[in-house]
Amino acid sequence: MSAVTISDNPSAKKTNFELECRNLGYGYNKLKLVYDHVNLKTYDNELVAIVGPTGCGKSTLIRNLGYLVPPTKGQVFLNGNEIKKPSAKISLIHQSIATFPWMTALENVKLSLISKRLEHEEADRIAREMLELVGLTGFEEYYPKEMSGGMRQKIAIARALAASPEVLLMDEPFVHLDELTATSMRKEVYDLVFNPETSLRSAILVSHNLQEVVQLADRIYVMNGTPATLVDEIKVNIPRPRSQRDIVFFDYVDRLYSELNMNHK
Repeated sequence: MSAVTISDNPSAKKTNFELECRNLGYGYNKLKLVYDHVNLKTYDNELVAIVGPTGCGKSTLIRNLGYLVPPTKGQVFLNGNEIKKPSAKISLIHQSIATFPWMTALENVKLSLISKRLEHEEADRIAREMLELVGLTGFEEYYPKEMSGGMRQKIAIARALAASPEVLLMDEPFVHLDELTATSMRKEVYDLVFNPETSLRSAILVSHNLQEVVQLADRIYVMNGTPATLVDEIKVNIPRPRSQRDIVFFDYVDRLYSELNMNHK
C-alpha cells in the first residue's frame, strides 16, 4: 500500500485562506485557452506548489494570481476581497535572477519601496533589515557582478519581502542555481516564508522539480491536459525536516510522475 495520502479536498477542514481563485482561465488574445476552470486556495501558514508539464500554463497562472497579467476569465480573491489589479500584498520572485547591475544590493532592495514614498532613512532601514534577514549583512554596497548567483537571488527575495507582502509567488526560483546552492536556498526560503519577523502568511511555488516540491510543499496542485486544469490536489503528510532518502518521500515523487504522465483530456 502506498504511503501517499491523496484526497479530493485535503484542505477541507481549513477555512482561513489567504489567496483564492475561482474558475480562472487564460487564453492569449482571448482565443484558445491555455488553462481553464482552475480553482485553488492558499491557507495561513502553508506553502503550496503547482506542478505540470512544460507549456501547461503554470507560469502564466502564477502571474494571473498576482494580477501582473489579468486572467481571461474567473476571479482572484485576497483575504476574501476580489482583486483586479496588482497588489503590494502579493510579491513575485521570477525564475530569472532579476537584479539591476548598476545598483548596489541595498538600492536593488529599495526599489520595491518606491511606491510607498517613504523617507530615505526609513526605506534604508527596511532594506537593510531585509538584507539581514536573508543573510546579506555586510554586502549592502556590493554590486550584483560582485556576488554569486545565490546571493543575487537573495537580493531578489529581500526586495520581494521589503514590500511587506502577505503572499509570496515563486516561479522556478532555484532553476538557475547549482544544486548545492539551490538546496541551501530551499531551506532558507522555507524558513523565511514562516518566519514571524516577515509579513508573509502563505506562498505558492511553481516548479518542474518534483523532489523540490515534495521537500517544500504542504499541498501540491497538479496541472495537466489541454487546456490544462487542476487534475489533483495532494497533501504532503511528511514530518519536517524531510529527507529525500525516506521511502515515503519517494512515494510522493512517484505519484507526481504518474499524475504528470497521464493523458488527461
